[in-house]
Amino acid sequence: MNDYVLLTDSSADLSDELVRELDIQVLPLFFTMGDKTYQNWPDNREMDPADFYRSLREGGMATTSAVNVGDYTEALTPILEAGKDVLILAFSSGLSATCHSAQIAAKELMEQFPERKVCVVDTLCASLGQGLLVWYAARMRQQGKSLEEVRDWVEAHKLNLCHWFTVSDLMFLKRGGRVSPATAMLGTMLSIKPVMHVDDEGHLIKVGTARGRGASLKALVDHMAETALDPENQVVFISHGDCLEDARKVADDVKARFGVKEVVINYVGPVIGAHSGPGTVALFFMGSKR
Repeated sequence: MNDYVLLTDSSADLSDELVRELDIQVLPLFFTMGDKTYQNWPDNREMDPADFYRSLREGGMATTSAVNVGDYTEALTPILEAGKDVLILAFSSGLSATCHSAQIAAKELMEQFPERKVCVVDTLCASLGQGLLVWYAARMRQQGKSLEEVRDWVEAHKLNLCHWFTVSDLMFLKRGGRVSPATAMLGTMLSIKPVMHVDDEGHLIKVGTARGRGASLKALVDHMAETALDPENQVVFISHGDCLEDARKVADDVKARFGVKEVVINYVGPVIGAHSGPGTVALFFMGSKR
């Protein structure tokens, strides 16, 4: 019997509707604005994403923190006590300590519950890239695949999950050390937009630039043209930093160029958005390489 729980964290940026549809559990990461710390739940119960991005545009600063070992232990213990196993698909170890926390908690709990299994996959993914990998895993579980079968498929295919994104305001990447102050200043003056992706170690890297917003959005889809596998039969995910119209523009381009039938769009949540800023657009799909 395939009686196991699929668990991820809120950096996957899945909507509450999709979380319920997929029947998964999500642990919230944390973000702090001003003197208040919030949990980043899929249903946005503590702060609406539009309010989060409005605050950033008005000069607010946000910091983030990972899910810790205690958070995982608290969430996993009742599941194990109920006689169920758990497959955890965690936020990239290249971007957060969340995965390491999951691994520590899993080891400790399997000693406490030797008859149960807690498997952790470092997705090496972020935002709806992580969400799309979770989507594939949930679909496999719905088809009756065992925990081990799903785990092994995710491990074998996680580097095929392609992340391409661009940002509107380079100053947020500057704060996170992703671009130099001089590059951020010059890029802002000349309207040069970075095109970035997540590499095979789960790190965020810059791979190119585009002049102007339209060109940067087109560049995302151009990269999909280079590597996508059977795109007309894929579900494609797009996340955005409070710029829905731009996300829809990318979705329309993807549908027109590749015959993609289903595109899922959602916000870049506060955990990622604190570092990428308003105006971020990210495109996620399965490809031949990262």
